[in-house]
Amino acid sequence: MSTIEGSAIKKVVIACDAGMGSSVMVASQLAKRLKPYKVSVSHTPVNDIPADADVVLCQSTLLARAKKGSGDKVILGFQSFLGDPVFDKVEAAIRDGGSLAD
Repeated sequence: MSTIEGSAIKKVVIACDAGMGSSVMVASQLAKRLKPYKVSVSHTPVNDIPADADVVLCQSTLLARAKKGSGDKVILGFQSFLGDPVFDKVEAAIRDGGSLAD
């Protein structure tokens, strides 16, 4: 299990697979939410997660692939591209200084 303090999060990556644009939409929405905390948000294919990512978010069906080769990054899955509680959880950890664990 990997853990990170919210105050240490500077880069969140949305990892995707299908390339249908859903991850771009999620990254854009989350970037707006996290902008006040100076946290960058980007999207990338699940097989190309950058080394400087602090937290990786992906659909639950992609968790195993995201964890493979991602070292000790916190990787969290979500079920829905809109309104999933994981997005609130990440923002709360950053805003309130809590920790995230996968």
